[in-house]
Amino acid sequence: MTTIQEPSAVDQDKLMSFVFRAVDEVGATLNTALVVMGDKLGLYQAMADAGPLTPAGLAARTGIAERYAQEWLCAQAAGGFADYDPASGRYSLPPEQTVALTDQSSPFYLPGFFQVALGSVLDSPRVTDAARAGTGIGWHDHVPDVHEGCERFFRSAYNAHLVTEWLPALDGVVTKLRHGAAVADVGCGHGAPTLLMAGALTQTPFNIVYEARP
Repeated sequence: MTTIQEPSAVDQDKLMSFVFRAVDEVGATLNTALVVMGDKLGLYQAMADAGPLTPAGLAARTGIAERYAQEWLCAQAAGGFADYDPASGRYSLPPEQTVALTDQSSPFYLPGFFQVALGSVLDSPRVTDAARAGTGIGWHDHVPDVHEGCERFFRSAYNAHLVTEWLPALDGVVTKLRHGAAVADVGCGHGAPTLLMAGALTQTPFNIVYEARP
């Protein structure tokens, strides 16, 4: 029979502190899936457009089952993503969360960030197998949520800064691009920065061809 002994000097306060931190980490992981759910089902957008809503009201606006709307709203309120008014039984999205969760033109737009995190969790079995075998994982091996999430998350920063700040900081680059420079888009995911540059800096129609390589 194997006997498992606890460490000889366990600080109970530090142990409990770590356990509570672990609970927070698990809660954050679970809420990541709920944020992606809210994004894909249009729940945040519905709240931003309608003001305070009951679970029934959110369900009616988005076409989901009321019980799921209720549970989702409770989780969002518990995590500080939404506000809850006990007197009216209604939930609302604060202005700051509205920007971060619904405004795709804002550099603070976050749903793609959560989508990347969720995709990374979904990739966990593959990463575990690769760790055992000592093999690598290619970008093309990731689940679609990683690819799409990266593009969505970084696109907001490109929209806010690429053409107005980053490119002008490079000597002569904007002039060259406006005159039709050849650009190699290598390893740029869905090509958001290339599309943005082409639309903002070229004066003629353009074609972009993607070639996926394993």
